[in-house]
Amino acid sequence: MSALLPFLKIRPRLQLQGRGVYLRPPRPQDHRPWATLRARSRAFLEPWEPTWPENDLSRAAFRARLAAYARELELGEAYPFFIFRREDDALIGAVRLFHVRRGVAQTGTIGYWIGQPFTRQGHMADAVETLIRFSFQGLGLHRLEAACMPENDASAGLLMKCGFREEGYAPAYLKINGGWRDHRLFGMVAPD
Repeated sequence: MSALLPFLKIRPRLQLQGRGVYLRPPRPQDHRPWATLRARSRAFLEPWEPTWPENDLSRAAFRARLAAYARELELGEAYPFFIFRREDDALIGAVRLFHVRRGVAQTGTIGYWIGQPFTRQGHMADAVETLIRFSFQGLGLHRLEAACMPENDASAGLLMKCGFREEGYAPAYLKINGGWRDHRLFGMVAPD
């Protein structure tokens, strides 16, 4: 538990407000709703994600995940958020700004997932737009990047709706669900 303390001390009240969702860093008490949502959405999520470790939904694995998030946040390399629906505080997914690079780059990468019961309701667009505002206005980044597999039309559509532009194609870009998968590459630059 001591590994979580820096994470909780650094940003204990960080919360970003969207139109119908809010984002906040994960907390230890989020394990049960997170694990339940991930388990219920497993078949929906697995084709788009790295292979799940055998104990991925366990409390120990969740604690390890929070400890890794704490280290990244402390170094300013990543900002993980769980997505909650404002109307009932339901945990519906997650969005993460990671690979934050400062210096001459001032850029980061966005990744996300949503539980199957909450798809196609506008929640993820709301969450991604909220994270974009935080990245540009709150953190002063200049550029954001994202990627999705070519057959993931929903993800590509979401990125374009949120203002990303398709910039390229990367063969065998990430190891997803046990195999190296091609990805479409997207980017956006902070508005002037």
